[in-house]
Amino acid sequence: ERGELESTLVVYMGDNGFAFGEHGLIDKRNAYEESMRVPFVAHCPDLLKAGTVVEGVVANIDIAPTVLELAGLQAPEHMNGRSFLKLATGELDPGDWRQELLYEYYWEWNFPHTPTTFALRGDRYKLIQYHGIWDTDELYDLQADPHETQNLIHEPEHKNRVTQMRRRLHELLAETGGMQIPLGRKMG
Repeated sequence: ERGELESTLVVYMGDNGFAFGEHGLIDKRNAYEESMRVPFVAHCPDLLKAGTVVEGVVANIDIAPTVLELAGLQAPEHMNGRSFLKLATGELDPGDWRQELLYEYYWEWNFPHTPTTFALRGDRYKLIQYHGIWDTDELYDLQADPHETQNLIHEPEHKNRVTQMRRRLHELLAETGGMQIPLGRKMG
């Protein structure tokens, strides 16, 4: 009644998928799209045009910096994400936004069936690398194979891509402290 909804950001987002059968798995601790992607809807008529779809690799690490920017505050330096407000309002070209995303999952005592997993997800290709398992790394063309059923890791035409993506994956892990594997307490 006071019109505050017009300038208030309302965000609806869910948890990642649980993978009830996708890829033969029953767990959400993996780097497939069903686990990495989450539903996200935002409403703020003063800022966002209705029906806008944000093209760009936006992640949960970007939520806090976006909310802080809306509140007129700077995100602390230790946050890996960045505000996607200008991307959502159309002030920032998607080409000037992040072109890749680092995915990390570290083995947990309570979920021993899921290994430590690292992935580099770009707009088109995704490389998945498992720590301690040497023969199951994966490469997917997300445009041609959105359900990630055709592993291209051993295809000769993708050899250079795999090499470049592995190099970039390890650069990002080094930049973000991911090369130090956290050890969790035994639970349960």
